[in-house]
Amino acid sequence: MTSRERAYFDWNATAPLREAACQAWQAALAVPGNPSSIHAEGRAARRLVEEAREAVARLAGAARADVIFTASGTEANALALTPSIETAGEKRPRDRLFISAIEHSSVRTGGRFAPDAVEELPVDAEGRLDLIALAQALARASRPLVSLMLANNETGVIQPVAEAAALVHAAGGLLHVDAVQAAGRIPCNIGDLSADLLTLSAHKIGGPKGVGGLVRASEDIHFADPLIRGGGQERGLRAGTENVGGIAAFGAAATVALAGGKAEAAAMLTLRNLLETELKAITPQAVIFGENAPRLPNTTLFALPGMKAETAVIAFDLEGIAVSSGAACSSGKVQPSHVLAAMGVSPALTQAAVRVSLGWTTTEADVLRFIDAWRKLGTALSKGQGIAA
Repeated sequence: MTSRERAYFDWNATAPLREAACQAWQAALAVPGNPSSIHAEGRAARRLVEEAREAVARLAGAARADVIFTASGTEANALALTPSIETAGEKRPRDRLFISAIEHSSVRTGGRFAPDAVEELPVDAEGRLDLIALAQALARASRPLVSLMLANNETGVIQPVAEAAALVHAAGGLLHVDAVQAAGRIPCNIGDLSADLLTLSAHKIGGPKGVGGLVRASEDIHFADPLIRGGGQERGLRAGTENVGGIAAFGAAATVALAGGKAEAAAMLTLRNLLETELKAITPQAVIFGENAPRLPNTTLFALPGMKAETAVIAFDLEGIAVSSGAACSSGKVQPSHVLAAMGVSPALTQAAVRVSLGWTTTEADVLRFIDAWRKLGTALSKGQGIAA
């Protein structure tokens, strides 16, 4: 079965490479210079990096100088989560890190904070941060850092980031926002969100894997202990020769995502609504997690009582449809979703959760194919009958 005969519904794990990104990547590979060299070849490479930096900055509503390129969103999160964040005129270390209970695993590790300095905050039944709990936590810290994702990678539920930012700043804290899953699907302007730091990842918006970025609200925010030390690349905040090809492709993907974001999001929302309507018509007992909260327009996390997610994923795969049983970093591992656990979902229903995520090339025919497969598989899977031969 070729890729053209398959329907891809795992965009939250990774998006296919956009054509513009592919072309930018290939063109950059023909430039031999090191972007730190001052000769013509080096300057040509530097120009590609800076053009991409400008494009990523536009996507985040930031200044070009405030974009730090990394090797992934995970690395960008690790760079951000440190007690040694300095702001203009204030160099005392941060004493506490507060994170929501539904954060990505790269945030849940706490970065470079000591384990006893990290505290998880609860979410409600729809998977949104409890702002009262945040306010109470902030009262217990003198120099807090808060990390809150813009949209959850499993449920798609959008977090109250601007409201959280007001509380954090009133308490003298800083706010880091993981926008990896949100970028290109909903606006992620760092100023509108009132965030101090913002994480992005290229491969979620149609760039290549292995490139990410941390965006600062201003150059007043500095890290006294860069995650990677060595040369002076990325304004001394991330050592190592820049991945010129990957960065150029990241910039191209960011440009396309920004230009087509609203139209792509509207199209995905229409298709997702069709998918959810038909899914519940076929199996009324199906549960859609976060259904009553604002969500990304492309994401559905659902479960059918009695179904095993792993069995469902395999069954869909045999039908030529790619879905997942949760986050890409945890699917395939025998462990429950910490996101659904934090939402108070029962362990039995958690084990049935399947994530369907759409993208800009998803068509109505793809969705109808999913529905046809679900009509065939849903009843059998809910009864534990496994995969039909």
